[in-house]
Amino acid sequence: MKRILLVILLIPSVLASFAQANVEAKISPIEMMIGEQAQVTISVTADENAKVEFPTFKPRQMLVPGVEVLDTQSPTNHELILTLTSFDGNLYHFPPFKVKVNGKELKTADLALKVIEVEVDTTKMDQFFGPKDVQDVPFQWSDFSLSFWLSVLLLVLIAFNYYLYLRLRDNKPIITHIKIVKRLLPHQKAMKEIEQIKADKMVSSENQKEYYTKLTDTLRRYIEERYGFSAMEMTSTEIIERLMQTDQQSLDELRQLFMTADLVKFAKYSTMINENDANLVNAIEFINQTKQENQPTEVVEKPQLSEADLRSQSERRVLKTFIWSLAAVSVALFGYVFYTIYQLLN
Repeated sequence: MKRILLVILLIPSVLASFAQANVEAKISPIEMMIGEQAQVTISVTADENAKVEFPTFKPRQMLVPGVEVLDTQSPTNHELILTLTSFDGNLYHFPPFKVKVNGKELKTADLALKVIEVEVDTTKMDQFFGPKDVQDVPFQWSDFSLSFWLSVLLLVLIAFNYYLYLRLRDNKPIITHIKIVKRLLPHQKAMKEIEQIKADKMVSSENQKEYYTKLTDTLRRYIEERYGFSAMEMTSTEIIERLMQTDQQSLDELRQLFMTADLVKFAKYSTMINENDANLVNAIEFINQTKQENQPTEVVEKPQLSEADLRSQSERRVLKTFIWSLAAVSVALFGYVFYTIYQLLN
């Protein structure tokens, strides 16, 4: 008995829910030109939890002959939007759309769509023309003016840079070559001069003053380079005293040699040939005992430039830097102009 009462109480609520469900369809616009689009919106008024089943349509499907479905969308569970188009002018009738709500089939009202054709005056067929080619964008000076003036500036920079290059090329640079000169060591120079004295046979010459002058000058130059003091400007006694501070070897023979040379040059003293030979041997012996062989035989010589040459080198260096900088700016400007024109043409 209780179950019967419960069923009797539920029947009115179920009937009320079915009575509340409603399906509506509308189309916008109701008129369109051939190829345009229209939308049909099917909406259901029912409880949020109601089960709604819309009819299914596929893209490119004919809704009715002459009207094509382009797309379908369902913004909500209670709404369906159809996008339609047509390429035939006519008045189309859409039968009711069937929608199931909680298993019950409901129908919408009928819809109509008018597709309007383009009116063609068939009496003037000779004035109809075929499709035209793609039209070029009209030339506008404002689009190309910046690229044009930058191109002019680029040409001026290139010409000016070439002029500077010619100036730099025609003005012969001052090139300083570092020379590596082989030099004779002090004892080698001295021995070379002594060999020349021997070759000139000055030992046996009657001009003893010339012989002793050349021999002592050779020794003075050797001592000056070997010990580093101005032996050419010192007397024989000063040289011996200075040598005694640095080297105690072979000074007796050297002292005798300088004394004999002073007597010959200033006191007109005459010597024998064997005495000349002995002094020559003493000179050679002194050189051999005091020589330094482990010395560099090559010297790097750098030429000395005048103030004008140094100034010219500095100016050329600045000019080269300016030319390279100007070339870099020209390359960058060319790249920018090329890119700008490419963007405009494409």
